[in-house]
Amino acid sequence: MSRVKRGVISAKRRRNVLADAKGYRFHRSQTERAAKVAITKAGVHAFNHRKDKKADMRRLWTIRINAALRPLGLSYSKFIDMLTKKGIAVDRKILSTLAMENSASFERIVEQVK
Repeated sequence: MSRVKRGVISAKRRRNVLADAKGYRFHRSQTERAAKVAITKAGVHAFNHRKDKKADMRRLWTIRINAALRPLGLSYSKFIDMLTKKGIAVDRKILSTLAMENSASFERIVEQVK
């Protein structure tokens, strides 16, 4: 029977783990055990922060709409209430874009709601 030398797969796994942890500080980029922990935690943070980024954008849309409404004599909450009562279905992302880039169209929507 021919001789089988071990360690090729484990060395490959270690090399891949350390490659993923490249650029991390201190022993997290040099030792396999610490690198595995750091990669796992980085993945958790990345997942959570993708969700946070979406929430941040929703908050930004609200702020932009409110800032565009204040000179027109309305507040955000009253405007959204009037939109729903009139049955106008325009989402906040579109309203924010209109308020930023096309103020004439945004003002027409506001006048239609009033």
